[in-house]
Amino acid sequence: MAIEHNGIAGPYFEYDGLPALHPVDKDLPLIHPYAPVTPGRYVTPGGGRLTIRPPEKPAHIRITLDHLGCPAQLTDEKNAAFKRLALAAEGHCVHAGCRHHAAYADGVLRIFEVRTGSIALAEFVRAALAVELGDFTPTDRLLQETEALAGPVRQASEGDRANGG
Repeated sequence: MAIEHNGIAGPYFEYDGLPALHPVDKDLPLIHPYAPVTPGRYVTPGGGRLTIRPPEKPAHIRITLDHLGCPAQLTDEKNAAFKRLALAAEGHCVHAGCRHHAAYADGVLRIFEVRTGSIALAEFVRAALAVELGDFTPTDRLLQETEALAGPVRQASEGDRANGG
């Protein structure tokens, strides 16, 4: 069923009870939190669009999560949880000697870089999907594991950079 969406070119389509999707996204598969995680583009249980790209740089996998048109995913609490998830990934990079900050930006498009061989891709994606659904436990556990390995990660107020470097 097509519906109009103010502010962004439509029409948008309802998708299995999730927030409305753009027509180019309506044929994307729905990613299940416990299904195998492979590179590709998916619709998430929280209505986001998740893209897992094969590594351009052999040491990192880039994951983007787009919540365009879904204000329920843009709360301060969820933004803070997604930031903790990015910092957990960054801690592994710092521990391995990478010189970039967490590739992360608040808002409708979140970009993460996960070091290959650090946090398992499925574990990272499941934590992101859990945040969408309001469960911050997997994210907090990943951050605690990172801090046990690499020491305290920087706090959100310590000079965030939107696009890693």
